[in-house]
Formats: sequence, C-alpha cells, structure tokens
Amino acid sequence: MTRLSASPESHSRVPAAPNDRTTAGLLLTSLRPEQWTKNLFVFAGLLFGGRLMQADALWRAACAFAVFCAVSGAVYLFNDLADREADQRHPLKRMRPIASGRLSVRTALVAGTMLGIGGIVAATYLQPLLGLVTGAYVALLLLYSAALKHLVIVDVLTIAAGFVLRAVAGAIVIEVPIGHWLLICTTLLALFLALSKRRHELVLLGDGAIGHRRILEEYSPYLLDQMIAVVTASTLIAYTLYTVNPETTERFGTNRLGLTIPFVLYGIFRYLYLVHQKRGGGSPAAMLLTDGPLLACVALWTLGVALILYV
Repeated sequence: MTRLSASPESHSRVPAAPNDRTTAGLLLTSLRPEQWTKNLFVFAGLLFGGRLMQADALWRAACAFAVFCAVSGAVYLFNDLADREADQRHPLKRMRPIASGRLSVRTALVAGTMLGIGGIVAATYLQPLLGLVTGAYVALLLLYSAALKHLVIVDVLTIAAGFVLRAVAGAIVIEVPIGHWLLICTTLLALFLALSKRRHELVLLGDGAIGHRRILEEYSPYLLDQMIAVVTASTLIAYTLYTVNPETTERFGTNRLGLTIPFVLYGIFRYLYLVHQKRGGGSPAAMLLTDGPLLACVALWTLGVALILYV
C-alpha cells in the first residue's frame, strides 16, 4: 500500500483566504457549512412519511434542519478546540482557523456554547421531544470527542448514531412514526460513510496516522475494507428489502419504489470508486458537493422517490 505523509513544507503557515480575514469569517469556516449536507437526513421522515407536500411539515423540518446546523457547528468548534494540537500535525486540518491560531480559543468557546444552548432551546420550542433528541445528539458527539473516538469500532458506531439521531429528529418534529426500516437503512449508510472516512485518514496520513489519531492504530486498510464490504452489502440488501416489502407497498399504495434501487447501487459504487481510486472519503459532504455524478445520482434518487410516492 502506498502511504502518504505530510512533508516538512506542509507545516509552513498557510495564508488566510480572503473570506477568513475577519472573526465572523473564521467562525463561519469553523462551523463547517460544507458539512451541513449531513443534516439533510432530517428530511428523511418528511420524504418517506408522506408529508412532503404539506407546508407546515416542510417548515418544521426546515427549522429542525437549521437547529442541527447550529448544534453540529457547535460540536465542530468544541472538537477543534480539543484536537487543535493534533490538527496542527495534520496535512489538511492544520489550516483550520483554530489549529492555525487565527481564531482564538475564547471566541470559539463562547460561540460554541451559544450555538449549542441556543439550538437545544429552539428545538425544545419546536417540539419538547425534539429538544431531548437534540440534547442527546450534542451530548453524544461531545462524549465522542472526549472519549468514544478512542474506542475501536465504538468510534464509527457513534458517528453512525449521530446520523440516526438526525433522522429520528426529522420524524419527531413532523410527528410521523419512526419506522424500523428508516433506522436500519440510516444506520447502515452512516456506517458505510464512517468506515470510508477512517480508511481515508489511514491512507492519507500513512506512518503519521497514529500520531494524529490514536485509534487508527487499531485499524488497517484491509480490516476497514472488510468492514466496508459487509456494510455495503447490508445496505443494498436492506434498501432492496424495504422497497419490495409488502408493508411498504401497502403503506404507500405502490410497488414501484424498487425502481430507485439502481440509483442506490450506482451511488454506493461511485462512492467506493472515489474512495479507492481517487483517495476520497475524508469528507462525505465535500465529495457530494464536488463530484458531479454522485450529486446527480442523489438528486435523481430523491426526485424518483418523490415522483413514485407523491405522483
């Protein structure tokens, strides 16, 4: 396996981007708006709950999406604060505002606290149970940053749990049942993304991987490839079973949801291609936004599901 490591030159100071010269710009960068596409899982309940065409449900789901953008941004700030020393040794993360020293620890701490508390309060106002789920999400991710990320396998399961809580929150805020298929498919897809991220880190950092993230010592590309293979097959089987399940057919009044399976196949295979051939996978959100075929696949899948269920 070819290992990549940061060259000595990669630790030199990187000039700030034009939009990173103000405190507001640095904060916005640290909130990772490019990662907010992960919060689209909030809309899963809206799409599959049969309420996509209802304005009130759409508005409430959009508010839940905004809440999770706020609290996930807060978690990113706290995570960057905790990892700033390790990030300074990472070939890419060293350019983050906190790791590079361009954003002060005090400013990040205050902003993260305000966003976290404000997001939970707003969620509680929308729906008390949503506030509880949002608080659980923040607590889980903070616990991940503090301890769980150092436990092999538990680390990726925790990341997957964060995605599941997003989907659960989306169902709660519009008051639709939380189906077991929603939980199964979301968990498997999230595990697929988390394991791919671990593989990318291990390959990118090479011999310096352990110094940056201690848990990577417990993994190897071969082990991660085996796990990814299991999760990939499980994801495809679970989605296929969901689309052809008599319960699904009865609920939606159509047996055509299976027509969307080719989009799921292509999307997963395209992602694997990017991970193995293009050394991607470090940021699922960035890959979705920058890879045209993958973005088109997700858009066509969403359109296909909407047409089948609502037209």
